Amino acid sequence: MSQRKVSFAHGEYYHLYNRGNSKQDIFKDYFDRVRFQNLLYVANGNVPFVFREVQKDEVYEFERGNQLVHIGAYCLMPNHFHILLTPAVENGVQTFMLKLLTGYSMYFNKKYKHTGGLFEGRFKSRHADTDEYLKYLFSYIHLNPIKLIQADWKEVGIKDLERARKYLDGYKYSSLNDYFFSRHESVIIEPNKFPEYFNGMEEVSEEILEWLTYREFAEENT
Repeated sequence: MSQRKVSFAHGEYYHLYNRGNSKQDIFKDYFDRVRFQNLLYVANGNVPFVFREVQKDEVYEFERGNQLVHIGAYCLMPNHFHILLTPAVENGVQTFMLKLLTGYSMYFNKKYKHTGGLFEGRFKSRHADTDEYLKYLFSYIHLNPIKLIQADWKEVGIKDLERARKYLDGYKYSSLNDYFFSRHESVIIEPNKFPEYFNGMEEVSEEILEWLTYREFAEENT
């Protein structure tokens, strides 16, 4: 898997995403999603690793060395993923994504006897070059799972707001609940490396609720 020749500047924020080749599912069950979440942590360091040698109950104690990126948000959907991050070191984004996607592809291909590329080419990226766009991306990423219960909510609005909020509260494969509850997965994200509105539960709740009730939510690439 070749590295992406893009400059990611220190102190800037980026939305990274990719989906399965031909829009195929890349997460088929609970274990696939947990493996990717574990890799979000383990791959984020300059220490080489062989995942099968990392003890399952000690994943988040793995000595990964110096971090490559700081993650502010993520979400796993059946056939794609989203990550919002900022570089921690030079070439950190490229190295992190290479380790993450290579590690997951090897796991997926072995488990499902899959051949060929798992992902739709190299990962895509968008620079969050304004505060407004960064706040939008934070909400966009965390609200993605609503598509699983109402595919057209961005076009027509949410038909059942309470159902949507409960669904998000129970969705285990994004970082949203890491902002609301103290879970072990929270070691993946680092809100303190992002603007202040990432740090408070009240601010996050207000931001998400505002978008939940807003009818013109633009669609990103996935």
